[in-house]
Parts: sequence; C-alpha cells; structure tokens
Amino acid sequence: MDLSDDVRSRDFLHRHARTPLREAYLAAGVPCEIATNSELLLKLAGASFRQNVEQGNRRSSGLSLRFWVDESDMARSPWPSPYVRGVGHLVYAGFGSKNSFIADLLTRRVAGRFSAAMVSDSRYWRSTIFPMLMSIVAGSLGLVEVHSACVARGGNGLLLIGAGRSGKSTQAVALMRLGFRALSDDRTFCSIREGKLVSYGLPRPIKLREDAGSWFEEFQGRKPRDVQNGEAVFLSESNSTEAHESLEPCEPRAIVFLERNGEGCRISRMKRSDVRSRIEADLLPETAEAVKDQQCVIEALSSLPCWHLQYGARPEVIAEQIARLLPRDTKLNTDHQ
Repeated sequence: MDLSDDVRSRDFLHRHARTPLREAYLAAGVPCEIATNSELLLKLAGASFRQNVEQGNRRSSGLSLRFWVDESDMARSPWPSPYVRGVGHLVYAGFGSKNSFIADLLTRRVAGRFSAAMVSDSRYWRSTIFPMLMSIVAGSLGLVEVHSACVARGGNGLLLIGAGRSGKSTQAVALMRLGFRALSDDRTFCSIREGKLVSYGLPRPIKLREDAGSWFEEFQGRKPRDVQNGEAVFLSESNSTEAHESLEPCEPRAIVFLERNGEGCRISRMKRSDVRSRIEADLLPETAEAVKDQQCVIEALSSLPCWHLQYGARPEVIAEQIARLLPRDTKLNTDHQ
C-alpha cells in the first residue's frame, strides 16, 4: 500500500510497513516472536535467544516484537547514550534520533524502528539493545532481573552480586579459568519453571576495566580498545566449547555478595531478610500483578545458601574459594526452558 509523505512522516514506527519475516525464540525461557523485514536482525536474535523448537506452544504471557529496519536511514555509529522513559505501562527506549522502540507492558508487545547501520552493529545489539529490552519487559513476563554475574558448573549456577567495581566481572572471568561457563556478567534473569528456580543470561562478551585486565595474562601490557558507558574496557569472550552453551539456563544453588575490603578473604553467611532486601532494592517499578509474580522468585532466591565475601586477594585465589561454595553438578533439565 502506497502512503503519502505526510502519513509516513507522522508514522515514525511505520506500522503499515511490511515485516514479512518471522521467527520464534525463547527469551529467558519465555516464548518470543519477532516480525521484521531484515534477515540480519533475525540472525542477531538467534545469537542472543534460544530457538523455539515448539513454535506451536504459545503462552499468553509471551513476548511479541515488531522491528522494522529502514534501509534508507543513513544514521551511523558512534551511537549516543540510550534514553529510556516510561509512562504507566508504556516504556520508550531511544538509541539516537531514528533508532528506538516502545514497549507496552500490558500486552507484552514491542514495536521498533532501526537504521540498517545499527542492525549491522551486532556487538551493540548484544551489549545494549537486547539486554535493555529484557530489563524493560522482565517484570511483565514474570522474570526477576538480578544485577549480578552468573556462572555455572554443569547445571549448577552461582550468582555474584555486588555494587559497581566490586569485581563481579573479574571473578566471573577467574571462575571461567577454573572451568565454569559464564551466562552473564551484569544482568541475570530468574524465574520459576516447572517448580524450579532457573537463571538465564544473554550471551555477550564480559567487560573488564583496564585495572582488572592486568590480572589476566592475555590482557597484560595491552590497552583496552573497546568503550562501554564512556569507559575503556577489555572484552573477554566466554570459554564455552560450543556457542549454544551460553544460552543454556542453570539452576542457581548459591549466591555470593562481593565486597572489596582490604586484603585476604573473609566469608560469612547472610541473613535471608538481608538477601531479600538487597535483591528488591534493584528492581524496577512494576504493576501489582507483576510484583506478585516476582515475589515467588525472590522467595526462592532468598532461600538459597547466601554468602558475604569480603576480599582483597588476587582474583584466582578468590575464585578458588568461591568455587568451593557451589555444590557439585546436578543436571538441569532444560528441554522445555
């Protein structure tokens, strides 16, 4: 259908434009369907979400995305800082003058428009757009976003929680050297599936600040070349032997709250009430229904063995101590996750 220039100018998201390509995924265990006009965008989604092999199994709580790519838009990187604002159940996220999406948290529908150049920037989608999208819709999907690193040994997961510069990413990399796989270095999405607590991450490189990189041989004597949030960083890829491993969820079995404090290593158990309050403090405002769903997840998280780790020793030394806190493997059945 041909539209006048006036109609096009007022239809920023191009609701009437064709988005004939469709694919189904599982985003943090939740069915997600993407409609688009870009094969490349579907490829990007496939690198961040698991393929939904049971596409006929639609849940009413699933997520629907419509992302239209404007091939004529000449916007180019570097991209400005993301801009997010919400009014009621609507949330707008902007990534420049002509790259944005709007999410309806009640209907769980997201519509967006992006330039061809932004869709070509796979690292930006992995590090910024998809993580931000999941943060925005998490509560409406029954997920609890925990600002933590998440590593796993087999099916057993470990959440590393701490303030900025507490060493979450550094310890995640150190634990990878001990054979752990990394699900996340910043955002972990937790839910209850078939009566079990499950954690998901979004596969992306783990970021290390320059001072943290000095602990690892591959970064010694080098200067960071990448920039995130205005800061120069090293990016460390997961050590997973297969690409799909970082998309596999885990069953969290323990939580460690990290705090840099002098030298050595001191580990103590935490009160359940303290764990709960720390997790709740980082949650975004949600509807009453979403909060009710999240409480079940928070209750399960606060019931895990939780440790407060104050440290100042080398990352590899601390990683060995952390590894001892995690029970040995019990295989997590992820056939329906």
